[in-house]
Amino acid sequence: MVSIKNVQPLSPVSLFDLLKTEFPAYVNEQIGSNLAVEFAHVSDIVNISFPEVMEVNAYTITVGENSMGITDHTTEGTYNTELLEQHLLEFLTIKAG
Repeated sequence: MVSIKNVQPLSPVSLFDLLKTEFPAYVNEQIGSNLAVEFAHVSDIVNISFPEVMEVNAYTITVGENSMGITDHTTEGTYNTELLEQHLLEFLTIKAG
């Protein structure tokens, strides 16, 4: 699990809204693609999936008062998930840090 400081701080609801409205354009611009990105939010957890790349949830973000924990559910050799994770972490660092 990777941890990012939640300096802003972002609540789970505000992070979910931010991800829905800004992250797809951000990640697609970074990788020069048009990937579909799906999100789900329950309590303090936000799930992110890339249905064109994998059938399962790719990342889970657990939002805390002072930090966010990102859990990677991808498997090695699936598309270029390391690049997707890198851009997710960059996006979260920009928005929360």
